[in-house]
Amino acid sequence: MTTNSSRRPSRRGFLQASGALAVGAALVSSIAACAPRDASSGGSGSGSDAGGSGATANEDGTITAGISYELGTNGYDPMTTSAALTVAVNWHTMEGLTELHPVTREVYAALAEELPSAEGTSVDVALRDGAVFHDGTPVTADDVVFSFERVLDPANNSLYRTFIPFISGVEKKDDTTVTISMSEPTALLAERLSVVKIVPKAAVEADAKAFDAMPVGTGPYKMTDSGASSQKVVFERFDDYTGPQKARAKAMEWQIIPDPSTRTNALQSKTVAAIDSVPYLSIDQLKATDTVESVQGFGLLFSMFNQAPGNPFADVRNRQAFLYAIDMDKVIETALMGNAEAATCFLQSDHPDYKKAKTVYSLDAAKAKDLFSQTGLTSFRMLCTDHDWVQKVTPIIQESLTAAGVQVSFEQKKSADVYNTIDGKPEAYDVVIAPGDPSVFGNDPDLLMRRWYAADTWTDTRMHWKGTESYQKVQDLLGQGFSATDESAQKDAWGQLFDLISDEVPLYPLFHRKSPTAWSDDMLVDFEPISLTGLSFVGVASTK
Repeated sequence: MTTNSSRRPSRRGFLQASGALAVGAALVSSIAACAPRDASSGGSGSGSDAGGSGATANEDGTITAGISYELGTNGYDPMTTSAALTVAVNWHTMEGLTELHPVTREVYAALAEELPSAEGTSVDVALRDGAVFHDGTPVTADDVVFSFERVLDPANNSLYRTFIPFISGVEKKDDTTVTISMSEPTALLAERLSVVKIVPKAAVEADAKAFDAMPVGTGPYKMTDSGASSQKVVFERFDDYTGPQKARAKAMEWQIIPDPSTRTNALQSKTVAAIDSVPYLSIDQLKATDTVESVQGFGLLFSMFNQAPGNPFADVRNRQAFLYAIDMDKVIETALMGNAEAATCFLQSDHPDYKKAKTVYSLDAAKAKDLFSQTGLTSFRMLCTDHDWVQKVTPIIQESLTAAGVQVSFEQKKSADVYNTIDGKPEAYDVVIAPGDPSVFGNDPDLLMRRWYAADTWTDTRMHWKGTESYQKVQDLLGQGFSATDESAQKDAWGQLFDLISDEVPLYPLFHRKSPTAWSDDMLVDFEPISLTGLSFVGVASTK
């Protein structure tokens, strides 16, 4: 089969793969661009040195971290959770048949014995030998079938169902093998299987609420404190783990620290070894004592337009005028201190499938004014989330729009409140400004686009775009790109989508943000920052 370009290794992935080959790491199926970081070889390093710091790994140590995102109202059940904290926890405690490494974004066989072939419409997947859940029960084909069926059941309203529309069924072949049936073959099979985490049927059916609060997985760590009351998520090494990413620490303790100053102080005082979401104003301060790196990723701030009949943004000229009016260079330099890149495509420029879009929006006040003049729009409502970095951005966006001759009624709400305000209520808003990062679920363009442009929650309930001519064109091209097994045909379909979306802009990125992470080289071995929301300690050891 043709290897999909979205699996080409990133800069970090290439270095890691080279190191893994040098120490004789086992190669997996050719569907992967290169082997994932192997814990037994110390990942990207030797297992005893982190980037030349000389730090020695303590395999019985404890990894500590400060996490910016709160637990929220949802639990950890991988069928339903999509919150930043819980998803990051599940990277360490849960496994699918396949997984994507949080740093390299490369696919590898996890609970599957090997990466499945994408040829044909039926594939048998055997489970790895000796896999057991944290409660000691063996992983069986019945557990795999149950895990897929509950995600695929429309009644459960799982986000992850939208990422595997090609799977028509999963059946037990024998105790350790399942047969996956598909409506069509796809080169994205291995990547997509990672969105369904395998859970123990007996435990979930016995008490679904208890499982949601403290799930049982097969990952290298098992959770011992969910943080619901302690504001700490605590893990211990799972000694019976049989997979490729063995825990390199005896325990982990993540402190939930949403306040940026408190989080910064925790790193400086060595209370924690790493923090995510470093405040931009603290980057230079932390560089004096620790390592700080901002990694470019897909994570974006988007503008979403209400296209219900009668709303001014049902007219594409107003959507385009909005984007031409924004001084994005000023937004990025002033509010984000350079930690982002202005969108020139739906994807960020370093994504392996990037293609510059037909229409690129940069400040053109004259064009914005002309378009607004053509439609007669002089005022509208803008609803924004209140994330700390978003609050720095949105006033500058409002200022740009005012300069283009329109008055903006501006309101900030918590993220959940924003969507509670607008869902199913076309009269409730005109424009929403909010962040998003579906790359935590996968990195191929099809998945990233389906997050917003395919599911009814976004296209119908929120944007009121479903049913339009451009909506149907997008669905047709998504189908072409997904079913293509030839790489050039797939890239052609995706390129057409990037162009179409850049013209129609029902929802469109304003910029792709860099994720600033800070850590102590003296406290961690083989740690690498990620481009995703959160922190990953897969293949990482502590010195303490």
